Amino acid sequence: MSHTPFGYRIANGKAVIDEIAAQQIKALFHAYLSGDSLATAAQKAGILTSHAAIGKMLRNIRYLGDDYYPAIIDPDIFESAEMERIRRAKKLGRVHEAKAKDEIVYPTSFRIKEGTERLDDPFQQAEYAYSLIESEV
Repeated sequence: MSHTPFGYRIANGKAVIDEIAAQQIKALFHAYLSGDSLATAAQKAGILTSHAAIGKMLRNIRYLGDDYYPAIIDPDIFESAEMERIRRAKKLGRVHEAKAKDEIVYPTSFRIKEGTERLDDPFQQAEYAYSLIESEV
């Protein structure tokens, strides 16, 4: 395991809920869903960390619970917070959808003209040989 997420602590080799921090996490989600900004929601919850860290907390699926971490946040609340985050990002123009890439067609068959020149310099001979290649694509 890497870093233990905020809201948990390790006891006897298992992740357990840190009750004080878990209440702060719940307060963060509720404040965010009530319309507060990330910074304001964190301030109301009593969490002192960076804007980016707060955003990561709202997207941390560990709070839903898994084999190692017990659940802190209800799935409906988590999903609502994610939908609100996406809605706000779209409203601010911060959603960048990947553009469809043009398919690149690489030639798979070539035609070569018959070469008649023989040069003493191997580099010039190679240039000459490459100049005889014609793509059929």
